[in-house]
Amino acid sequence: MFKSNKTQEEPVIVVRDSRQVEADLRQALETAEAGERAGLEKALRIVTETASAPDSAVRGRWVREVLHASGTDIREQVAAVKALRTVRPGLSLTAAYQLVREAGE
Repeated sequence: MFKSNKTQEEPVIVVRDSRQVEADLRQALETAEAGERAGLEKALRIVTETASAPDSAVRGRWVREVLHASGTDIREQVAAVKALRTVRPGLSLTAAYQLVREAGE
């Protein structure tokens, strides 16, 4: 019933399948015909770069994409939190605020 004044961070889990996509591209590259190789190699470089991005970068990119799509300025924290929670109704107020704060750094 009583709450402490300590801020509790709620985890936001980043689910990525980049490693699986990378493995699939490597496998496709092994059997690719000459005309397909350049495109697959380029795709593999992009996926490898994306897969190596830290979770905080992935979360930040998602936040910025949502805010851009909604026309919301990240500096307007209340509106930014509302935009995130509109897109993901199950996102808690605390988690949305932390995502906005992290993306704005």
